[in-house]
Amino acid sequence: MGRDGELAERVRAALAGRDDVREVRMFGGLSFMVAEKLAVSANPAGRLLVRCDPGRVDDLLAEDGARWAEMRGKPMGKGWITVDASGVASDRALASWIEEALAYNAKARAAGES
Repeated sequence: MGRDGELAERVRAALAGRDDVREVRMFGGLSFMVAEKLAVSANPAGRLLVRCDPGRVDDLLAEDGARWAEMRGKPMGKGWITVDASGVASDRALASWIEEALAYNAKARAAGES
Protein backbone atom coordinates (compact mmCIF):
# COMPACT_ATOMS: atom_id res chain seq x y z
CA MET A 1 0.00 0.00 0.00
CA GLY A 2 1.42 3.36 -1.01
CA ARG A 3 1.48 6.47 1.10
CA ASP A 4 -1.87 7.60 -0.31
CA GLY A 5 -3.34 4.25 0.73
CA GLU A 6 -1.92 4.61 4.22
CA LEU A 7 -3.17 8.17 4.52
CA ALA A 8 -6.54 7.16 3.07
CA GLU A 9 -6.82 4.41 5.68
CA ARG A 10 -6.07 6.91 8.43
CA VAL A 11 -8.65 9.35 7.06
CA ARG A 12 -11.17 6.52 6.72
CA ALA A 13 -10.59 5.56 10.37
CA ALA A 14 -10.98 9.18 11.49
CA LEU A 15 -14.31 9.43 9.66
CA ALA A 16 -15.56 6.02 10.80
CA GLY A 17 -19.01 6.08 12.31
CA ARG A 18 -20.33 8.82 10.03
CA ASP A 19 -23.06 7.72 7.66
CA ASP A 20 -22.62 10.64 5.28
CA VAL A 21 -19.13 9.79 3.95
CA ARG A 22 -18.50 8.63 0.39
CA GLU A 23 -15.12 7.91 -1.19
CA VAL A 24 -14.42 9.06 -4.74
CA ARG A 25 -11.28 8.89 -6.90
CA MET A 26 -10.46 12.47 -7.91
CA PHE A 27 -7.66 15.04 -7.67
CA GLY A 28 -5.22 12.21 -8.37
CA GLY A 29 -6.05 10.43 -5.11
CA LEU A 30 -8.87 9.25 -2.91
CA SER A 31 -11.29 11.99 -1.92
CA PHE A 32 -13.69 11.88 0.99
CA MET A 33 -17.06 13.48 0.41
CA VAL A 34 -19.05 14.38 3.52
CA ALA A 35 -22.72 15.04 2.88
CA GLU A 36 -21.83 15.15 -0.84
CA LYS A 37 -19.24 17.92 -0.41
CA LEU A 38 -15.51 17.32 -0.71
CA ALA A 39 -13.83 17.54 2.69
CA VAL A 40 -10.34 16.05 2.20
CA SER A 41 -8.38 14.04 -0.33
CA ALA A 42 -5.34 11.77 0.16
CA ASN A 43 -2.93 11.88 -2.79
CA PRO A 44 -0.24 9.42 -3.97
CA ALA A 45 2.58 11.43 -2.37
CA GLY A 46 0.96 11.20 1.07
CA ARG A 47 -0.29 14.79 1.02
CA LEU A 48 -3.72 15.81 2.22
CA LEU A 49 -5.86 18.25 0.24
CA VAL A 50 -8.11 20.12 2.67
CA ARG A 51 -11.17 22.19 1.83
CA CYS A 52 -11.26 24.86 4.51
CA ASP A 53 -12.85 28.15 5.41
CA PRO A 54 -11.39 30.79 3.06
CA GLY A 55 -11.35 33.22 5.98
CA ARG A 56 -8.98 30.92 7.90
CA VAL A 57 -6.50 30.24 5.10
CA ASP A 58 -3.87 32.75 6.25
CA ASP A 59 -3.80 31.25 9.76
CA LEU A 60 -3.81 27.69 8.46
CA LEU A 61 -0.91 28.30 6.08
CA ALA A 62 1.26 28.96 9.15
CA GLU A 63 0.77 25.33 10.26
CA ASP A 64 3.49 22.71 9.77
CA GLY A 65 3.52 21.36 6.22
CA ALA A 66 0.65 23.54 4.96
CA ARG A 67 0.82 25.36 1.66
CA TRP A 68 -1.49 26.80 -0.94
CA ALA A 69 -3.04 24.00 -2.99
CA GLU A 70 -2.21 23.77 -6.69
CA MET A 71 -3.79 21.90 -9.54
CA ARG A 72 -1.73 21.28 -12.66
CA GLY A 73 0.80 23.84 -11.47
CA LYS A 74 -1.72 26.62 -10.86
CA PRO A 75 -2.92 27.84 -7.45
CA MET A 76 -6.39 26.71 -6.49
CA GLY A 77 -8.89 29.16 -5.05
CA LYS A 78 -8.81 30.41 -1.50
CA GLY A 79 -10.15 27.68 0.74
CA TRP A 80 -7.92 24.88 -0.55
CA ILE A 81 -4.76 23.87 1.30
CA THR A 82 -2.34 21.02 0.75
CA VAL A 83 -0.68 19.55 3.82
CA ASP A 84 2.57 17.67 3.24
CA ALA A 85 3.08 14.23 4.80
CA SER A 86 5.11 15.86 7.60
CA GLY A 87 2.08 17.94 8.57
CA VAL A 88 -0.18 14.89 8.97
CA ALA A 89 2.40 12.49 10.41
CA SER A 90 0.71 12.24 13.80
CA ASP A 91 -2.87 11.15 14.33
CA ARG A 92 -3.46 14.34 16.30
CA ALA A 93 -2.29 16.53 13.41
CA LEU A 94 -4.39 14.60 10.90
CA ALA A 95 -7.44 14.84 13.17
CA SER A 96 -6.95 18.59 13.43
CA TRP A 97 -6.98 19.00 9.64
CA ILE A 98 -10.02 16.75 9.28
CA GLU A 99 -11.82 18.75 11.97
CA GLU A 100 -10.97 21.92 10.06
CA ALA A 101 -12.44 20.44 6.87
CA LEU A 102 -15.56 19.17 8.64
CA ALA A 103 -16.18 22.55 10.27
CA TYR A 104 -16.10 24.24 6.89
CA ASN A 105 -18.15 21.45 5.34
CA ALA A 106 -20.96 22.12 7.83
CA LYS A 107 -20.68 25.87 7.30
CA ALA A 108 -20.81 25.48 3.50
CA ARG A 109 -23.83 23.19 3.71
CA ALA A 110 -25.66 25.63 5.97
CA ALA A 111 -24.93 28.44 3.51
CA GLY A 112 -26.04 26.30 0.54
CA GLU A 113 -22.61 26.38 -1.12
CA SER A 114 -21.57 23.68 -3.56
